[in-house]
Amino acid sequence: MSASVATGPGGRLRRAVGWVRWYVREVSGEAAYDTYVAHARACDPDAEVMTRREFERRRTDAREADPRDGFRCC
Repeated sequence: MSASVATGPGGRLRRAVGWVRWYVREVSGEAAYDTYVAHARACDPDAEVMTRREFERRRTDAREADPRDGFRCC
């Protein structure tokens, strides 16, 4: 890839879209599972990693158990 392509309008647009995607995933919590998997595998590569469904269930249960700990509208 030439330098002009990486820094041209298409490269800047691609970078901007990547940044927006990263930001939305972080704010919405979508990246939390990926972060959990990376951490679990880094700490113990042989450990069993929860599925996304199990992770989200535990995360939701923890959030609802103590409304002061996280945002909860009702």
